[in-house]
Amino acid sequence: MSLKNIYVAGGCFWGTERVFKALTGVEETTVGYANGHTDNPTYKEVCTDTTGHRETVKVTYDPQKISLEKILTAYFMVVDPTVKNQQGEDIGSQYQTGVYYDNEEDLPAVTAMFEKVEKDYDQFYVELLPLSNFWSAEEYHQDYLDKNPNGYCHITPIEMEKIHDLDKTMK
Repeated sequence: MSLKNIYVAGGCFWGTERVFKALTGVEETTVGYANGHTDNPTYKEVCTDTTGHRETVKVTYDPQKISLEKILTAYFMVVDPTVKNQQGEDIGSQYQTGVYYDNEEDLPAVTAMFEKVEKDYDQFYVELLPLSNFWSAEEYHQDYLDKNPNGYCHITPIEMEKIHDLDKTMK
């Protein structure tokens, strides 16, 4: 089995992680900080809005069970691409949306999805960049909403229901 990774920043990483954990074929998720200019930042440092890091979920998936297109479809179902440095009530550069790839072979599929989605919006602020770095977040952030079922989440139950429906219909 040859697993692949894609890195997605969709606001607070707790809710974003929950989305991808709900998809069949996603083998593992890791929340962390991507594409900043400091090494091994802490959550407290990232929240200062000075490190350049984005709250990001590393999505490890089996391409035999789930397509990159499905992963990105789910992503765009739960982010607002029309705002910069914000998702829901979360404001700051760490909440900037983005998709970061670590394999050049994925770029055509990611670019095609961006082109498909972007045409529906007058303003579109989702970053599309190669992954320059990724640092795992502190342990208490990993699987946070599993550990704290009533914890904060900017992704609504209605959006999660749509993710569950997507999981049943598309590879």
